[in-house]
Amino acid sequence: PAGHGIGRSRGGLTTKIHTVVDGHGRPLANIITGGQRNDGAMLTAVLAEVAVPRLGQGRPRTRPHAVIADKAYATGAIRTELRRRRIRAVIPEKSDSIAARARRGSKGGRPPAFDSDLYKGRNVVERSFALLKQWRGLATRYDKYAINYRAAVTISAVLTWLRALGDTP
Repeated sequence: PAGHGIGRSRGGLTTKIHTVVDGHGRPLANIITGGQRNDGAMLTAVLAEVAVPRLGQGRPRTRPHAVIADKAYATGAIRTELRRRRIRAVIPEKSDSIAARARRGSKGGRPPAFDSDLYKGRNVVERSFALLKQWRGLATRYDKYAINYRAAVTISAVLTWLRALGDTP
């Protein structure tokens, strides 16, 4: 809703930006939630927002080749959802999951596939957030209403794309 306030957590009023970026750090989709929301719970929602138009005819592209994420996204539900959508998961396994599988021995199953070379590209996401935090209003979460905060995130995304496109016809 338009008048919806920013989320509440133990530290007070907070927000989270859930975003999907391309391989160059340009935002493809953004969702704003309260700070108490789990990152993993929002993954399917933010992936559903991705729609990259094609240069010629055809419907927009909605499925990335891979999702590169940190250990916060290393749950069975997320891996299952990505597998269902035929998206490659490049997510390191949590150390407690590794230990639990080792305790189970041969019944522990196989570890999930992990491409460490592809995972090195995750810094692109971190750099896109660093660029986003150059906006003082976004870094300090100054806005009272989520709609205003989301507008600032969207304007930042537009400016990022305009900088990337430059003078292209």
